[in-house]
Amino acid sequence: MIQIKTDEDIEMMRESAELAAEVLLMIEPYAKPGVTTNRLNDLCHDLIVSRGAVPSPLGYKGFPKSICSSINNEICHGIPSDRKLRNGDIVNLDITTYLNGFHGDTSKTIHVGSPRPKSSRLVETCREALQKAIEVVRPGAHFGDIGATIQTFTEGRGYSVVREFCGHGIGRSFHEDPQVLHFGRFGEGAELKKGMVFTIEPMINEGKCDLEILSDKWTAVTKDGSRSAQFEHTVAVWDDGCKVLTRLDGKTTF
Repeated sequence: MIQIKTDEDIEMMRESAELAAEVLLMIEPYAKPGVTTNRLNDLCHDLIVSRGAVPSPLGYKGFPKSICSSINNEICHGIPSDRKLRNGDIVNLDITTYLNGFHGDTSKTIHVGSPRPKSSRLVETCREALQKAIEVVRPGAHFGDIGATIQTFTEGRGYSVVREFCGHGIGRSFHEDPQVLHFGRFGEGAELKKGMVFTIEPMINEGKCDLEILSDKWTAVTKDGSRSAQFEHTVAVWDDGCKVLTRLDGKTTF
């Protein structure tokens, strides 16, 4: 069942969502060649707890770290480790915070060092796909409109959309109904109504959409070894459109 949040709920959620955005903004300059993803995890953890919040991933279904860090062909749920980032890598940093009884969730794919032209196109396409999807969110639209917008745009650029993972409702629980697919058909799916809050988080691959899960039982990777990118925002359906809760006024996250 899709929960409808009150205006007061959404304002409380905004605090958690903006903290997640602040953490993402803080950590991006540290994603440099030679830095380990464990170091990125620790920096994010320290900022989150210093604000009286909790990193939502830590301990969630046994997840051992405070953020997800997914490098190159890793699609999502990468576990921070002593692996050092290298020049030309791309890394998705997925930040979720729990504050005032609500979760806020955001992620961004970052270039490490000098971007490769091929990777730049992939990353920019994913970012644009998310923005185009956000623009269709309004009362009376359908969840299928979100997926179809992402699929049409990304496949038109020659990329594939990951099917096995999707966006999700969010609020007092980390994951709630509905599932927000990143592929689909216009006009299909449940109707969007004011007060719905959910994430949109497209994952797109340079190659085919097929994936596999590594032996750590968390990290999803492309089966063909191609690179993957992801961007994510938490959005609330509002009177005549939507509010992007994980954007900071006056500061550019994405």
